[in-house]
Amino acid sequence: MKNIFFNSSLPRAGSTLIQNLIAQNPEFYCTPTSGLGDLVLNAKNTYAHSQAILSQDKEAMERAFLGFCRAGMQGFFNNLTPKEFIVDKSRDWGIHYNLLNMLYPNPKVICMVRDVRSIYSSMEKNFRKNPHRENHIQDAPKLVGTTLNKRIDIWADGVPVGISMDRLKDCIQQGIDKKMLFIRYEDLMANPENEMKRLYEYLELPYYEAHDFENVTQLTQENDLIHGIYGDHTLRPKFERKPDDYDEILGYELSNSIKNTYKWFYNYFGYV
Repeated sequence: MKNIFFNSSLPRAGSTLIQNLIAQNPEFYCTPTSGLGDLVLNAKNTYAHSQAILSQDKEAMERAFLGFCRAGMQGFFNNLTPKEFIVDKSRDWGIHYNLLNMLYPNPKVICMVRDVRSIYSSMEKNFRKNPHRENHIQDAPKLVGTTLNKRIDIWADGVPVGISMDRLKDCIQQGIDKKMLFIRYEDLMANPENEMKRLYEYLELPYYEAHDFENVTQLTQENDLIHGIYGDHTLRPKFERKPDDYDEILGYELSNSIKNTYKWFYNYFGYV
C-alpha cells in the first residue's frame, strides 16, 4: 500500500522546488501538478448528485464511495511508480482536508507559502515577459486588466491567487492549519536543510542525509503551455534566492496596499 502525502501550496511559492527536493530521496515519487484531486472531487460530485446512488442505502453508499476513492488513489499510483512514498501536488488538497481524513486518517499536507507581494510580483513579471501570447486577463475596449492595479484586483478575485488565499484563510479559521506543515519559501531558500528536516519530522520518516541543495535536478515534468503565461514550473539551475523586487515591480504604494489587505496572512506567518 502506498503512503500518500499531499502538497497543497500557494501559487508561485516554491511547490515545484520542494517536490524536486523531496524527489532526491529515491524512496519518493513526487508528482508535478496532479490531476488526482480532480478525479476524486469529480467522483465526490457524482456521489452527491447521482440519482442511482441517492436511491440506495445512505451508509452503504458512503462506505462504497470512500472505498472507491481510496482504491482509486492507490491504483493511480500503483500504475505510475513502484515507490512506496508519494507526494501528490494539488492546490485542492488543503481545503478538502476533512475528505482526505475520511480516506486516510490524519493525512499529511504540506503547504508552501510566500510573501504575497512576491507572489503578485511574480505574476506580473510573467505577464510582462509574454507580450506575444494571450494573457487571458486583458480586454482593452472594456478597460479590463489594462493597468497593474486592475491586474492585481483580477488575480486577487480569481484563480490562482484569490481562491488559494481564500482557501488558506478558511483552513486557518476551521483549525485545519494545526494539522498541516507550512514552509515559508523564504526560509527554505535561506536554510534548506533545516526546513527539510522539519518536513521529514512532520512526515514521521527518517531524514535523508544525501539531499543536495547545490544541485537540484528537475525530476517533475509538465507542459507549461497548458497553464498559460503564468505557468512556470521550470527550476532555475542554481539554488539561490533572488532579492525581493516587489517594490520595484509593483511600486511601494501598491506593495503596501497588498500587505494591508492580507494583514491576517502577514501576522499569522510572521512576515514583517
